Amino acid sequence: MLIKDEDVAIRAAQAGAGVVRAMYGTSLTRFGKSGGDFATAADIEAEEAILDVLRSTRPQDAVTGEESGRTGASAAERMWLVDPLCGTLNYAVRSMLVAVNVALRTGSTVSAAASADPFADEVFWTDGTRAYVRRDGLDEQIRPSAESALVDLNLDPPYQNAPRFRAARMLADPGFVERFRPRVVSTTLAVAWVAAGRRAAYVTDGDLRDSVHFASGIALCQAAGCVVTGIEGQPLHTGAGGLIVAADQQTHAALLAIIDNQISSAPSEERVGR
Repeated sequence: MLIKDEDVAIRAAQAGAGVVRAMYGTSLTRFGKSGGDFATAADIEAEEAILDVLRSTRPQDAVTGEESGRTGASAAERMWLVDPLCGTLNYAVRSMLVAVNVALRTGSTVSAAASADPFADEVFWTDGTRAYVRRDGLDEQIRPSAESALVDLNLDPPYQNAPRFRAARMLADPGFVERFRPRVVSTTLAVAWVAAGRRAAYVTDGDLRDSVHFASGIALCQAAGCVVTGIEGQPLHTGAGGLIVAADQQTHAALLAIIDNQISSAPSEERVGR
């Protein structure tokens, strides 16, 4: 019997989460990357566990892994995007704020995705139509809510639209402080939390097309009914890029006004390309 794509995504994310959970708190070898970034032995082993699931269930599909790169046919219609440990720095200093992300891009859309929280033992998942959280083997449909007023900001580079836009400058904006409460989790688990109503919104800069970090979270938010755009309110992956995921139109409009004010107040030479 053929396993559904969403079940493959869940199984793969759970396999990676099991490794992340088991290796937590151990002495981890670090492997340097460019820009001062690094992976740990847990990243490597978690990705291998995920790839084992994908190879056994979807051997014809292509895969892009955070650590292992791309494998499979270059023109493959189906591509799995794998981030085995989102929040490596958190994890390396024994903070449990991490996620394991697995998403399937079919053509130009993500048709199945899962983001696992290894320590809460939760998996947020979507079949491309609706979004759910699985706890103790039971699935519950999730819906966004702006009630918390918590907005997660990604302050990590790259800053694609700097200096005219920096997420960090939102922290000093009176309109932001008056309406929202900032959070900086430094893992895309916070994107899944927007879909689940645990965050009102999430904002980041950057080119996120086919991003192993963001594909799962974006798909969850879209399926849950969030407002999902680029940082200037444009269609996702166009123009200035970046990402705003908001629980509702009012939250999205408020954040867009704050961002627009920041961009508009930048010196004219910094607004080139707007």
